Amino acid sequence: MSKHFFIKLVTSPDVDQFKCIVGLGCTAQAINDGHKVDVFFAAGAVQLLHAEYISALDKTMEDSTKICQGFLKTIINGANSIHCSTASQGYFGVSQDSPNSLIKGIDLIWSGPDGVIALASDAEVILTY
Repeated sequence: MSKHFFIKLVTSPDVDQFKCIVGLGCTAQAINDGHKVDVFFAAGAVQLLHAEYISALDKTMEDSTKICQGFLKTIINGANSIHCSTASQGYFGVSQDSPNSLIKGIDLIWSGPDGVIALASDAEVILTY
């Protein structure tokens, strides 16, 4: 039976890379399992949406499979919606008007705490990484 998941990624990969990778993996798995998934990237985790950052993160895994990029491809292609914090992206110099560093092909919904609350109130299952 399909569930409606809300997955929020907030941990900075500079603090805990493995938690971020697990969060991406669980998000991709929920999508692959046929669940409706809304995902929100906030705080330091918005860096996971930056093309150069995610490429570098894959290199730290010492694995040529590019697992993080694979997870993100699944999320981009299969999530119900992908949200990011406008303020958090701004902290890293990225905005709706200057999204050049973001992964190509990602259709982001930019918002803030109001978006988090709306998504959480609609979900059946909430996971935070």
